Amino acid sequence: MSLNELQQHRQWMQYALNLAQQAGEEGEIPVGALVVDAHNQLIASASNRKERDRDPTAHAEVLALREAGHRLNSWHLQGCRLYVTLEPCPMCAGAIVQSRISQLIYGADDPKTGAIRTVVNLPNSAVSNHSPQVVGGILEQACRHQLQTWFAQRRQLNLAPQTAQQTG
Repeated sequence: MSLNELQQHRQWMQYALNLAQQAGEEGEIPVGALVVDAHNQLIASASNRKERDRDPTAHAEVLALREAGHRLNSWHLQGCRLYVTLEPCPMCAGAIVQSRISQLIYGADDPKTGAIRTVVNLPNSAVSNHSPQVVGGILEQACRHQLQTWFAQRRQLNLAPQTAQQTG
């Protein structure tokens, strides 16, 4: 990867981190995703909306792919790149394969449900008819820190009422 490509990936991932931050502030797991076309133009962006939409499929990746399809008037996203702050889960990996996206760039590995490299490699498995180029670890520490901080804060909030009752 050239220095220019790496710089470009970092800039887009920073944008995805900002989307993730907004999601976290609204009570969602902080994951952001965006789709960039072959001309390096932003065509779609999203963050997790499962809680707000009460929709189990409202992951950032799926929402960004949907928006990109609407914008391009096609489900076929060849030539596009998907940036996401966390390694996609099996559902999102399936959507990525189905979209024919050319490149997936993600931040942090997901040791529990990562379906690109960490737990399973869905795009390179026998069930896949398309395998995008994958670049992992872009702004990995920032992506991981954002998620860890959000989950630590949630655990603190969930423990606070119990602690108050026990001491009172």
